[in-house]
Amino acid sequence: MPRFAANLTMMFTEWSFLDRFAAAADAGFTAVEFLFPYEHAPDAVGERLARNGLTQALFNLPPGNWAAGERGIAAFPERFDELKASVKTGLTYAAATGVKRLHLMSGLADRADPKACAAYGEAVSYAAGALAEQGLDLVLEPINGRNMPGYFLNDFAFTQALIAEQGLPNLKLQFDIYHCQIIHGDVTMRLRQLMPITGHVQIASVPSRNEPDGEELNYPFLFAELDRLGYDGFVGCEYNPRAGTLEGLRWFATYATAPVLKAGANG
Repeated sequence: MPRFAANLTMMFTEWSFLDRFAAAADAGFTAVEFLFPYEHAPDAVGERLARNGLTQALFNLPPGNWAAGERGIAAFPERFDELKASVKTGLTYAAATGVKRLHLMSGLADRADPKACAAYGEAVSYAAGALAEQGLDLVLEPINGRNMPGYFLNDFAFTQALIAEQGLPNLKLQFDIYHCQIIHGDVTMRLRQLMPITGHVQIASVPSRNEPDGEELNYPFLFAELDRLGYDGFVGCEYNPRAGTLEGLRWFATYATAPVLKAGANG
């Protein structure tokens, strides 16, 4: 059975960020992920995880100026020193949370630009090496151009080739099923092909990015396929609830380790 991680950036937003950990645990989740923890002290995040018996599945390394529209800096050669500092920051939070994998965002850059490609390759190599020293994996996620126009890493085949070229044992694919369906389709066959390099999986309905309970994809089949393929990592629930987080957790009731709470409950 998949090990689901609630994405606290998109789910449980009815609570303040640090209170979302208890809300997720009360709803039956045993793991969480989020985009960024950097507005809160490392120890504060670590304490909420420990208090609620949660495992930190994933978060992103610092992406540059997110509020100004930046979506990573790895593909920009002039920002390599900043990238190195961001990796150091991410590792501080990794130590506090016990997370075993971090995601590096590429940024908004032209993949046809050889300088961007070279900078990205160098950034991936540096970040993976720094994480390896701490026993951590680095994951790379292709993101579709509809949700993030101009994103450098927007193709699964390119990502697969880069991982093979780097040849680093702790460099893995972040397989977001939602993004894969929009970019390429044929999700099941791509899961079968790419499972050997997959370090993290994420889910959402297509096309609406809501709960994984309908629309284009048959998620019960895909969850069974992940089991059949022997995937034992986390499945991040990176979706936008349609009408409140708890109201949308009927799909999760089959998998939850604790009863799903009624709307409005707080832990």
